Amino acid sequence: MRTLIQRVTRASVTVDNKIVGGIERGLVVLLGVGGQDGAGDADRLAEKITSLRNFNDEAGKLNHS
Repeated sequence: MRTLIQRVTRASVTVDNKIVGGIERGLVVLLGVGGQDGAGDADRLAEKITSLRNFNDEAGKLNHS
């Protein structure tokens, strides 16, 4: 299981020139799953992603998950 995480101010997903989803400030997570990956791998990765300190606090430091 591989993942790439990017902070964005806004993002959207387009299919056949039609926007099918979008977010404002947040995270875009690109996830690659292989046949050998299981539910335990997904759980560990979800926990890791949600605990990352990727958002600014009041002082402007990356200190919020």
